[in-house]
Amino acid sequence: MRRILALLILVAALAPGTWLREALRPPSYTLDLRFVPVPLPPETELARHLGPFHLEAAWELESSHEDFGSYSALVPLGDGRLLAFSDRGFMLRFSPPGSPASQPFTGPIRRGTSMLKKNRDAEAATIDPTTGTIWIGWEYRNAISRLDRTLSGFRTIEPPAMHDWGDNSGPEAIVRLADGRFLVLREGFDGLLEDRRHQALLFAGDPVAGILPEVFDFAGSRGFSPTDMAPLPDGRVLILMRKLVWPFPPRFAGRIVLADPAAIRAGRTWRCIEMAKLASVLPVDNFEGMAVEPRKDGRLTVWLISDDNSAALQRALLWKLALDPADLPPKSEKARGNPARPSAKTD
Repeated sequence: MRRILALLILVAALAPGTWLREALRPPSYTLDLRFVPVPLPPETELARHLGPFHLEAAWELESSHEDFGSYSALVPLGDGRLLAFSDRGFMLRFSPPGSPASQPFTGPIRRGTSMLKKNRDAEAATIDPTTGTIWIGWEYRNAISRLDRTLSGFRTIEPPAMHDWGDNSGPEAIVRLADGRFLVLREGFDGLLEDRRHQALLFAGDPVAGILPEVFDFAGSRGFSPTDMAPLPDGRVLILMRKLVWPFPPRFAGRIVLADPAAIRAGRTWRCIEMAKLASVLPVDNFEGMAVEPRKDGRLTVWLISDDNSAALQRALLWKLALDPADLPPKSEKARGNPARPSAKTD
């Protein structure tokens, strides 16, 4: 009964409209995007939770624009800019602090789309860095769209393998691998609240082309669900995970795990290694988007963005993390599909 009650609290808490909403902003069509620095804990505290990742800076994003907020996916554009997608059907293109300045832009992902959430709930995105083609995963419809570098030329498919993924538990993370394959992870899960198995798909090519995928399960950190994925230069992927620690006021925790697509087997469980704990002692919120960019010195920049649900008690946060790939476990270890490392704390 306690597990059932906890599950009901989780479902209710993540449903739209649960949080106290912000007071309606005065209509604004000027994107006055602001980056407000967020104080960081001492280095020793950061190192204790973040492992190989180094949190260089964190900001709260603010704007009076009526379309701002609720960002649930993030991709790098390759020129220093980032592109975020919201579960309200809008996109935000911007230059984070430290990148060459550019005029931020926001607008609908697709014009003429119904205002109903079921037609606008973008939860996942990935990009082909060579062509600039972008793929978006939609909840409720359980669909995947492809659009070109001009953010037009939409083509959409509803893969049969995703038909029974539910209204608000569908494709939450998608990544295009360097070899042209695609991974999709479902937010919903089978099993108990803590021991979760998320249905997952591996497409041999562009899913919008109608390719039938391999079906398998993904098991991450106990009690956490995937919210985004990003590819690493060595072929592995980072997976961002999230857990609701307490429903009101909302308090979240996160994890970053490492997984190797080489370990995927149809009908089997794909496992991972836990790399970082986004614990409540850090400036965390509902992190749902992640992007990875290479640096000239061989290290990587890992960006995280949070979904504030347009709620007064949440924030749209942006983290800038540095990662040296040499600090990750050897690839051969991960290819054996070792389980996630156990966590002493749930947050």
